[in-house]
Amino acid sequence: MSATQKSIMEELYNSTLKTFAEGQIVQGTIVAKNNSEVIVDIGFKSEGFVPLVEFRNPAAVDVGQKIDVLIENIEDEDGKLILSHGKAEKMKGWQKIADVINEGDVVDGRVIRIVKGGYIADIQGVEAFLPMSLSAFKGFHSDDIMARSYKFMVAKMNKQRRNLILSRREVVQKEREENREVLWAKLEKGQRRTGVVKGITDFGAFIDLGGVDGLLHITDMSWSRISHPSEIVRLGDRIEIIILDFDKENSKVSLGLKQITRNPWESVYDKYPTGTIVKGKVVNIMPYGVFVEIDKGIEGLLHASEITWQKKMVNPQEMFTVGQQVEVQIINVDKDSKRISLSMKQLEDNPWLKAEEKFPVNTRVKGTVRGFADYGAFVELEHGLEGMIHVSDMSWTRKVNHPQEVLQKGQPVDVVILAVDGKNRKITLGLKQLQPNPWSEIARKFPIDMVADAAVIMNSNFGVFVKLEDDIEALIYSSEIEKEEAAKLKPGDKVRVKIIKVDVEQMKIGVSARV
Repeated sequence: MSATQKSIMEELYNSTLKTFAEGQIVQGTIVAKNNSEVIVDIGFKSEGFVPLVEFRNPAAVDVGQKIDVLIENIEDEDGKLILSHGKAEKMKGWQKIADVINEGDVVDGRVIRIVKGGYIADIQGVEAFLPMSLSAFKGFHSDDIMARSYKFMVAKMNKQRRNLILSRREVVQKEREENREVLWAKLEKGQRRTGVVKGITDFGAFIDLGGVDGLLHITDMSWSRISHPSEIVRLGDRIEIIILDFDKENSKVSLGLKQITRNPWESVYDKYPTGTIVKGKVVNIMPYGVFVEIDKGIEGLLHASEITWQKKMVNPQEMFTVGQQVEVQIINVDKDSKRISLSMKQLEDNPWLKAEEKFPVNTRVKGTVRGFADYGAFVELEHGLEGMIHVSDMSWTRKVNHPQEVLQKGQPVDVVILAVDGKNRKITLGLKQLQPNPWSEIARKFPIDMVADAAVIMNSNFGVFVKLEDDIEALIYSSEIEKEEAAKLKPGDKVRVKIIKVDVEQMKIGVSARV
């Protein structure tokens, strides 16, 4: 081959080769494929390589397919032509949107993955960053976020660096404002709507109606008594409610939940006439009584005074538990106030009607100590009947300051009936009356001017109480002892005294320390 022919051949060969440069996007043909990469012919002197992971659907990639690639390296360390399909697609995307999208524009896109500090979204093939603080995805599950497309606002765009930052917050706010206006225009009293519980307080729950928040007050949640809104609704619940009232100017909407169901109080007079005996469930216990649910949405009050025929007020919290089934009688119904009064004692015979006949005065009977007051002890004689021993009727000779000095709760005790008042449900009992009055004998044993040794019991403003013998007490009058001497005395100290007064009627002994 002559030099001229060789020159012509080289010229023809070079004319078939394209001009290539790194950073250039060209079209090529896939000529081979393996598990990790595809081999692409772009018309260069050698074929290039593209990682298979750069394709969105690697299984669909096939030999003979034409694709766009970016020339990353014409010849790497191994002499290979390195191409990128993914970067070519991104650059094409940027070229496509660079002239039509500007900051402040609203674009459609999908979140494709979660990254540190936010999300990556696909906007027409271009990846953009959505900061967490601008996402408005609070409360969304990650799977839900990537399951649908959204509208975003272009918050910042750097075309030279191919950097795109998005915001969804402004779009959501605008959508809510638009939805709010539409919703206000459609709201009507009595209208049923579905909303989502977005907040719970002690007085009710705030419901998102789709751009407008309404208040479901605790009193409009249930026909039954509830202590807290969380008994009825939880955050995130979708519930059906009724529009009770609304004020667009002040952005207030009042909602009702119980109004969806029939008001059980409408037929209360027919269903629960006075005297009806019903069974119910204890739903709340207060110091003054027990609330009993006798039907769905209908509660009555079993007042403490209607629990037993005993005169002494009982403590309902010691007698009942929430959830307990009880039988009660309807004694009053007030539909307007939604109040029903209940009774348990009316289901039993009134034992006080025959109390005077059953417990004659001066009768000796047995009972059980059930409780105390500062002034006496309460003794149960039989179910529903209770009497009281006053502290003054506990001992002939001893000054009893509190009944627990003599008796214990639950203690069986013999007592004497002193008085019975069935009308006022009152029985007066005596403990000291079980024994004869010893004061005639005491008067003979401790004559006037007798000198005796005594033990100090306690000091008081009007004298010093001392003990002459077991259960026989006397008082040193404040005028019969020096003030300084009295101040020094302590319980248990011995003191010599002289009897100066014995009052059999008042059952008192007066003594003097001036012996």
